[in-house]
Amino acid sequence: MFALTHCTLFDGEHMLDHQSVVIEQDRIVAIQPEATLDASLPRHSLSGALLSAGFIDLQLNGCGGVMFNDDISIQTLDTMHRTNLRSGTTSFLPTLITSPDRDMRQAVSVTQDYMARHRHRVPGLHLEGPYTNLTRKGIHPAAQIRPLDEPMLDFLCRNAAVIATVTLAPECNSPVHIRRLKAAGILVAMGHTAASYDDAMAGFDAGVGFATHLYNAMTPTLNGREPGAVGAVFDNDTVYAGIIVDGFHVHDANVRLAHRVLGPRLCLVTDATAAAGAGPELTRFDFCGTPVLVRDGRCVDRHGTLGGSALTMIAGVKNLVERVGLPLEEALRMASLYPARALNLDHELGAIAVGKVANLVVLSRQLEVKATLVNGRFST
Repeated sequence: MFALTHCTLFDGEHMLDHQSVVIEQDRIVAIQPEATLDASLPRHSLSGALLSAGFIDLQLNGCGGVMFNDDISIQTLDTMHRTNLRSGTTSFLPTLITSPDRDMRQAVSVTQDYMARHRHRVPGLHLEGPYTNLTRKGIHPAAQIRPLDEPMLDFLCRNAAVIATVTLAPECNSPVHIRRLKAAGILVAMGHTAASYDDAMAGFDAGVGFATHLYNAMTPTLNGREPGAVGAVFDNDTVYAGIIVDGFHVHDANVRLAHRVLGPRLCLVTDATAAAGAGPELTRFDFCGTPVLVRDGRCVDRHGTLGGSALTMIAGVKNLVERVGLPLEEALRMASLYPARALNLDHELGAIAVGKVANLVVLSRQLEVKATLVNGRFST
């Protein structure tokens, strides 16, 4: 047992001074004034830094020079985790992009093994595709986009404890299939979709509960008569959405608009690739068979199509504050509390409270990551 002291504590709702966080094993066991701590309790001073819940990235294709699709292994997940720690991310959903069945099965097996070894690092797997719409495929491999068949539906439902999210196009999938995925406990997300407003609303009724990288690879609001998938998200009271705040995927004004409408249902995501956290020496990488160039922080193929991002969660938090104009408290919630709620994990993650897992990030006043704690242990 030890205490974190001399910090500004953001508990998920308020900024608090002169409070300490007491940790025993992997849990927070007390939040109390520093002056009331037992004199014999070991202490770790944070020297006036900001202490927040660790970030949760719901969409991470790769980082630190690796892509999960390229090497579906424990080693890849370890590299992604180590890279994440430098940007304050303590939990993430490894994201497998549109792939053959054998790769999906391998990703489930590897993720299951990793989750058993490392609690709370990976809440589950995100399968982005292959059950999407070819016309909105983005950079995903067209040859692998296909309907969801009964054997794979059964496999997904049987492995719902490992599969956190499945991104699909509601107009290309049976409402019965969507209901079965939701009933199994999987968060069904709408993405890479050509859905009309009515298609999207029907998907929500069937059980779609999330919108993957809002605005990107989905039908926009074209005019007053065509709300599209984006309009459907805005016209729904329960659906969460992820948004990539790197300055390339979404205009700052559209981030503000989405936040104004969705509020606590809008989650910061990176959609990061091998370029994130890899340094300037990485100038190109492979995205499911397509070469992607990294130019001034932008990841594009030879046609200029965006291929994921080089964004980190802490950079996204800074962008939300400095470019979009949100309060720091709300930017931190978008990176931690709201993703935890989207996954129904806010009883354990996403905020600093007694009983929750001690997955934490220590930030300087300039929003630089000074340290992270995962399961109550300092990682950097």
